[in-house]
Amino acid sequence: MEHYLYQPPAPLDRFVEVIWTSVGEGRPHPKERLLPDGSVELVVNLRDERVPIFSGENAEYCRIFRGSVICGPHSRSFAIDTAGDFNVAGVHFKAGGAYPFLKLPSGEIHNAHVGLADVWGAQADEVRERLLNAKTPQAKVRVLELALLARAQAPKRHPAVSFALTEFHGSPETQKISVVADRLGLSPRRFIEVFRKEVGLTPKLFCRVRRFQKVIREISVGRAVDWAEIALTCGYFDQAHFIHDFRAFSGINPSTYLADHTSHRNHVPIRA
Repeated sequence: MEHYLYQPPAPLDRFVEVIWTSVGEGRPHPKERLLPDGSVELVVNLRDERVPIFSGENAEYCRIFRGSVICGPHSRSFAIDTAGDFNVAGVHFKAGGAYPFLKLPSGEIHNAHVGLADVWGAQADEVRERLLNAKTPQAKVRVLELALLARAQAPKRHPAVSFALTEFHGSPETQKISVVADRLGLSPRRFIEVFRKEVGLTPKLFCRVRRFQKVIREISVGRAVDWAEIALTCGYFDQAHFIHDFRAFSGINPSTYLADHTSHRNHVPIRA
């Protein structure tokens, strides 16, 4: 398996976490569950025209996309096919970072997958063709970098969204949405509207997803896990609240995640 990661410079660095390529053989398990982190992913399949995405409690519902797909901001898990060999490239956006490049309200693709051609039109096929012709990982990420710059040469965030994301990333379990809105000089209703338009989730739901991600980081570092302590540290009322939220976002129990997770924290094999 070969991965190549590229962190672009300004102006993309405020919006894009990483541009990446990945080539490899199929995994021993047929599917992987992807856990939500509230961000958007653009994925271009360079091996064939089929991009299967699974949803449902047991990943039983499948939708096939042509070539390229946008994975919208999720607050629940979904699954991908890992049985066959793969050759893919993509962009992992920071929270709210995809909005200037997609030019549609991110709330419209919450928990959804959209063919890139439905958003970029003919440019989607043009970008895929250039990726297919690019000979190296470095050349491939450059194709995607230039495509993003062509879509938004001077990308911008709403200042309220920038401020709120900084606050929420720091300690999502302690944030009061009304307090943040008041500090911004916005009504709670207006703040929620602006935030959801760019990020795709309401501020409250985004903080819950970030708290879930904090749990993932805490329990995947390899040391012994005290579930009651994890629940307290991450700001849950009690252990029952913690387990309920974990299952709502991941579709599995914390103990199942702990037993099955991989080095990629948000990828969990589905073995049956």
